[in-house]
Amino acid sequence: MIKKLSISIMLSAFAFCSFAQQLNTPQPSTTQEVKQNFGLSKIELSYSRPGMKGRRIFGDLVPFGKVWRTGANSATTLTFGDEVTIGGTKIPAGKYGLLTIPNAGEWTVIITKQTDVTNPAAYKQDQDVVRVTAKAANLGFPVETFTILFGDVTNNSCNLQIIWDDVAVIVPITTDVDGKVTAQIKDLMGKDSRPYFAAAMYYADNGKDLNQALAWLETATTQNPDAYYMFYQKARVLAKLGKKKEALAVSAKSVELAKAAKNDDYVALNMKLQNELK
Repeated sequence: MIKKLSISIMLSAFAFCSFAQQLNTPQPSTTQEVKQNFGLSKIELSYSRPGMKGRRIFGDLVPFGKVWRTGANSATTLTFGDEVTIGGTKIPAGKYGLLTIPNAGEWTVIITKQTDVTNPAAYKQDQDVVRVTAKAANLGFPVETFTILFGDVTNNSCNLQIIWDDVAVIVPITTDVDGKVTAQIKDLMGKDSRPYFAAAMYYADNGKDLNQALAWLETATTQNPDAYYMFYQKARVLAKLGKKKEALAVSAKSVELAKAAKNDDYVALNMKLQNELK
């Protein structure tokens, strides 16, 4: 009887422990992964997001003048899919750690080869890829949850923004898009299937040779006589070249084709362009 009772108690205890192990609670500092398309590739960010929770942050919870993992829990990392430039230093594609040294008026932002620094004692300065100094701007209002994001994104630049409490720190990132796209265009134009329209759009939208863009659009519209959107872009390039009469004629052709395709958006775009040219 005693033996049976002991076994019963053990089974009950095991069942209780098994149940307790299944308890799932929210992360105190939630993990966030950000993927930002940038240039011809993307940047991936992984970090944890502590909250203020009524605490004094910079100069207290996060000491001034000391290396900070720039988040909580695991190390904060950045993965660049292509070469980027930060602080004048070219950084090859790859995965890196993001560390900072906060101070009252400015921060030191560190991109390091170390991707596992969670304790300042583990940081090795000889593993730095680049260090930049960034102004610590006062927001004028508190932000409860620690936030890192990418802002002001263009084809070849963006800003890494670090925000918490009433402080914002911005680090510019750039990449060489034009050189790579131009090289692609040169290569592809020597092959059988040539990207006339895409190449023309890149030239037209990035301040390059408009006459070359127009020549490519001439070929593209000849190959695609019903492509109302190509005729619209051709009209835009003609307008940029100051050829208003030709632009109006091509735009009228685009309207005709867009109406046949029942695309009211391109009809409206063309009407707006025509009004600007009159």
